[in-house]
Amino acid sequence: MYVEDEEYPAHLRGGGSDGTKHGFFSRVSDWYARWERPISSVSLIGGFVFDALTLTRVDLFWENVWVLGHLVIVALCIFFINLTENMRARGKDPARIHFWLITILQFFFGGLLSTFLVYYFRSGTISVSWPFMLLLLLAFIANERLKHHYSRLIFQIALLSLCILAFAIFIVPVIVHSISVWVFILSEVVSIAAIGFFLWLLHLASKEHFRRSRLPLFAVLLVIFAGINFLYFYHLIPPLPLSLKDGDIYDSFTVNSPGNYTATENPAGFFGFLDVYKPVEIPTGTPLYAYTAVFSPASFKLSVVHEWQRYSTTTAQWATMGRITLGVTGGGDGGYRTFSEITPTLPGQWRVNVKTTSGAVIGRIDFALTFGSSTQPLQTVTIN
Repeated sequence: MYVEDEEYPAHLRGGGSDGTKHGFFSRVSDWYARWERPISSVSLIGGFVFDALTLTRVDLFWENVWVLGHLVIVALCIFFINLTENMRARGKDPARIHFWLITILQFFFGGLLSTFLVYYFRSGTISVSWPFMLLLLLAFIANERLKHHYSRLIFQIALLSLCILAFAIFIVPVIVHSISVWVFILSEVVSIAAIGFFLWLLHLASKEHFRRSRLPLFAVLLVIFAGINFLYFYHLIPPLPLSLKDGDIYDSFTVNSPGNYTATENPAGFFGFLDVYKPVEIPTGTPLYAYTAVFSPASFKLSVVHEWQRYSTTTAQWATMGRITLGVTGGGDGGYRTFSEITPTLPGQWRVNVKTTSGAVIGRIDFALTFGSSTQPLQTVTIN
């Protein structure tokens, strides 16, 4: 027996305003409303896995056309949803189209947020950028759980603004072939222009409905932009389009040719993959090498920093023991390979932060250093 869900009143499921059902689309609406939760869960998992497997590089033309297409569809759905609100205010009943517009809106918002989670997760270090990742995750969950809020303009515009900002933060650097504070500000200007243009169109088409929500709407936008600025300037947003494709610590490092190296390292034990800090043992007074492969889009030329840090048990803080600036050229799928070296004088927990020159963390290599002579022969690794 069908039981009406309060979350989906009759005017959102299809049929007449009294809840009667008629026609093919009304029956489909009724069936979808009944089975929406399992369908949504399967779509959620399947869509995320699909994005993780198929989305490869943030600088590829067709992948960004795919994202832009989702944004356009979302904007159109919001536009027409608010037109239907005007129709209802004039005594008409647009229930059927309203139901499907909200369903399509939720689906494409889910695709966008899933894409951003995949992209930013690949670029970030969770221990550093978890606040921004949590923000995207909460928006992703809200999209799945709070469908009834899609009737509210403020909820629609808040998610749309977050998606436009998340897209602009990495697409503008791809277009201008650079990443910096000024490029981030340019990304914000582009986002504000896009959101402002859409709100102007929405105001023209839905004046009464827009006017009622105007003040809280601008307050929400102010909070979103202020929050994103806070996260950026405290280096809590992953520095897309850059990402750390590979990185490790080696006892020795030999350059055979550009992009081809031979290195040695302590052999990992059977459960070595479980080590949070890679065990490294070297004789006192010998150097260590940090190897990284940093991906950046084609035509990028920039510098990254290897920041060598040791954890001080006395101060309970990370102390910087060396900062080495290295050039990176973009374009390769595997990332631009480079390395740095220092001669450590103290054992303990160490890490190498791979950062932009402005301070954003691209990736991190953790290791535990001891001094001595290993009883096991070193393992030779070829990198190409």
